Amino acid sequence: MGRQGVGTVPHSLIAAYGGNTVLAATKFADWAPEDLNVTVLVDFENDSVETALDVARALGPRLWGVRLDTSENLVDRSLLNEMGDFRPTGVNARLVRKVRDALDADGFERVKIVASGGFTAEKIEEFEQAGVPVDAYGVCSSLIRGQNDFTADVVMTDGRPSAKVGRTFRANPRLELVA
Repeated sequence: MGRQGVGTVPHSLIAAYGGNTVLAATKFADWAPEDLNVTVLVDFENDSVETALDVARALGPRLWGVRLDTSENLVDRSLLNEMGDFRPTGVNARLVRKVRDALDADGFERVKIVASGGFTAEKIEEFEQAGVPVDAYGVCSSLIRGQNDFTADVVMTDGRPSAKVGRTFRANPRLELVA
């Protein structure tokens, strides 16, 4: 492609580190080649503003961006006291602006914001027209035709719950343990 790579710390890595986004991000950054733009998902605990700040403080200049991926069924904790005049679920303009403002106020103006989760061409156009400060969009699911959207979230690790907020273990009699 002729561009620098971007590596996103996945939810599964955060789950593997007991839900500790900062620890997972640090381990990922230690592993990643220096020329990889490290991007960290910051929605695991459903507190994107605080997690973005914690990750930025821990990784410093190694952090390229934070990725907002709040489920369309959840309201990020940072928005709970502001609900009433906008649709608060998922990745919305108010959430993006709160993360941007918090990063800027803490000296992390150079950290990029990636928005994903439910983004379509129409939603991107809406964000762009409103001047929402997003640097990049993740659109994977919108590229799939039909109802084939699927995630394979880690919800149990060594028999213990380890899912991100909004996910949970659901027994499935069709699955069997592979050793």
